[in-house]
Amino acid sequence: MRRLIGLCALLGAGAFSVAVVGGQGQTAQAPLPDLVKVKDNLYMIAASSPADRSTFTGGNTGVFITANGVVVVDTKLAGYGRLILDRIRAVTDKPVTTIINTHTHGDHTGSNEGFPATVEIVAHENTKSNMERMDAFKGDKAKFLPKRTYKDTLSLFSGKDRVDLYYFGPGHTSGDTFVVYPALRVVQTGDMFPWKDAPFLDRANGGSGLELPGTLKKALAGIKNVDTVVPGHSPVMAWKDLEEFQRFNADLVAAVREAFAGGKSADAAAASINLTDKYKGYKSERVKAAVESIYGELKK
Repeated sequence: MRRLIGLCALLGAGAFSVAVVGGQGQTAQAPLPDLVKVKDNLYMIAASSPADRSTFTGGNTGVFITANGVVVVDTKLAGYGRLILDRIRAVTDKPVTTIINTHTHGDHTGSNEGFPATVEIVAHENTKSNMERMDAFKGDKAKFLPKRTYKDTLSLFSGKDRVDLYYFGPGHTSGDTFVVYPALRVVQTGDMFPWKDAPFLDRANGGSGLELPGTLKKALAGIKNVDTVVPGHSPVMAWKDLEEFQRFNADLVAAVREAFAGGKSADAAAASINLTDKYKGYKSERVKAAVESIYGELKK
């Protein structure tokens, strides 16, 4: 529990209350938002209620209904498995056949254990390695680790049901997956694009602020024919917002490099960097943590 609270504080999610999910033996921290349609047969369960951002449930969850079953992308914090299934049943009676974890964090993988053992769990090979170090997947719970991994790209299913997975390099962690629904022109980014603010850089799991702008640039060049973006923790956005996030991070890294070369401390650098005038709608709540992380990379 301490770990989940720390994660929520880190993400700026605010306080949450604990409610028991009946019959599942897990705990859910806040009411689960309703399912909302992104496009056609693709839905999203948001990270928090639109009316109350403090009701944090984990990352945005994608629900993609195919001819033969349902694909779930990211499973939120622990305790939401049954509630996610209830939301899915409101729009289809097809079974969940596949879970895709965009990365290792417990707010995106926490409810893997709330789904049937028959579900195939898919992730990048580095994400599986990162997940194997988590207490949540030790012992008997190792069965909720990814059963299928990939290195660079992987396509699941075919035709209008096709889902393409891409890995372009380190950023938020060492194993972040971009999930593309080609027939719908939609990409789900996980926390490679979580919000309009500085990124959360998990260096302990291979993340890199120095590499992030380049990785995002590769994603922008490598993903074709997409116009809609489902971020990790924000409402649905447009492709241009992902392009802007790449430029924001390139400018952030350039500013940090300049401050570092000028002999400024990380605190002084964070205090001097202001990109909100250039990037309208962006916040600076996470800039200090990102600067400290990038300084750590530069010193190393």
